[in-house]
Amino acid sequence: MADVDLRKLRYFVAVAEQLHFGRAAEQLYIAQPVLSRQIRALEDELSVQLFVRDRRSTALTPAGEQLLADARPLLAGAQALRRRVLRAARRADTFTVGFMPGLIVTPPVRAMADRHPDLTLELVRTTWDDQTTAIHDGRVDVSFVRFPIDAQGLSVRPLHTEPRVVVVSADHRLAGKKTVDVADLADEHLLQVPDLVPEWRGVATELRIGRADVPVFHSVEEKLEHVAAGRGIVILPLSVMTFYTRPDIAYLTVRDIAPNQVSLAWGADRHSLLIEEFADLAAALGPPVTREALGARDR
Repeated sequence: MADVDLRKLRYFVAVAEQLHFGRAAEQLYIAQPVLSRQIRALEDELSVQLFVRDRRSTALTPAGEQLLADARPLLAGAQALRRRVLRAARRADTFTVGFMPGLIVTPPVRAMADRHPDLTLELVRTTWDDQTTAIHDGRVDVSFVRFPIDAQGLSVRPLHTEPRVVVVSADHRLAGKKTVDVADLADEHLLQVPDLVPEWRGVATELRIGRADVPVFHSVEEKLEHVAAGRGIVILPLSVMTFYTRPDIAYLTVRDIAPNQVSLAWGADRHSLLIEEFADLAAALGPPVTREALGARDR
């Protein structure tokens, strides 16, 4: 069988996700007839039919569904390969560190810069959604990550744990308390993926039967806006909450919830003296400093 053209795969994925040739063509900035010809050419190369089309709809065939499942990681891998090659071309003088919200990673970064004055240190802010993807696709050399993560293909060095707190609106019924139990939160709207808070999920399952699903928000800023508006609660690491302190929300310690694990991670296939050196610095210099700790130190 002939090699599959990655460009045709990108075109196929666009149509498969839109299930509409016109919208897919607009997304790809190409003419619809050109897109249709490319899809037909791909079907000829693979000797299968990928879509069933009529005047009203476009649907994937079983072969199309299988190709979509395989094409997404293949295209992501190709993009990651390109990024890694580009980074390799300039790796001799650049080292990039990823970090999650709430973590201030200045101490190890400055220590690394002091040791290697000719090395350019770059920083990339990551999120819950891409903290490991940024490692796999080559955007960062190492990254400070928060568990839980999929550690497959990664080398991970645990650094420290920190408490997690529940964040509520300033006028919430619990806002005046200093500590709560997970059971106190069972009937609340959780504005994040429940799997990230298994303790809450366990006590809330029965009480939430029949309740409407709540949209899940992914950025810290989005979550806090909805908390402040009284639309639900979030559970965050303490350093995140102290970093984003604002007057229209309050945060409380949750007594019976596991702390958050902060670790340093990098690709398991990366064997670099710079990575090992940075990992040693991150472990030796202790927990990343929070804004609250900086304020306390200055008083």
